[in-house]
Amino acid sequence: MIPAPPQAIRLCKRWEGFHHVKPGQLGIAYPYLCPAGFWTIGYGHLCPKDHPPIDLAKGEEYLAADLTTAVLGVVKYCPNILNNPTGRFAALVDFTFNLGVGRLQMSTLRRRVNEGNWSEVAYELRRWVYGGG
Repeated sequence: MIPAPPQAIRLCKRWEGFHHVKPGQLGIAYPYLCPAGFWTIGYGHLCPKDHPPIDLAKGEEYLAADLTTAVLGVVKYCPNILNNPTGRFAALVDFTFNLGVGRLQMSTLRRRVNEGNWSEVAYELRRWVYGGG
């Protein structure tokens, strides 16, 4: 199995953040509705509305599992990405973490990655910034 590159972990942590920590309870996160309308916790892990609060260690555990799923999807649907710089792989893993393997599978982004058309990949990535509208 291919591990998530450290760059992908940093991207996810940067853009997701460890969300909905209440004042006075540093390092404890509670479920929240993401902009796309899904209940999430920690670093954007999907969960039920009534999920118990988690600490940073559990958030890291969830993130690692979620990134494993994203890496597997990226390698399955864009196998040539492994012949490219790690930063491209990391960006695609972050995309897949955020939007899901199904979205990657059906996307024009996937086709552009597999073609190696990197200017169009950049264009396609910019089209996916409207979570929740």
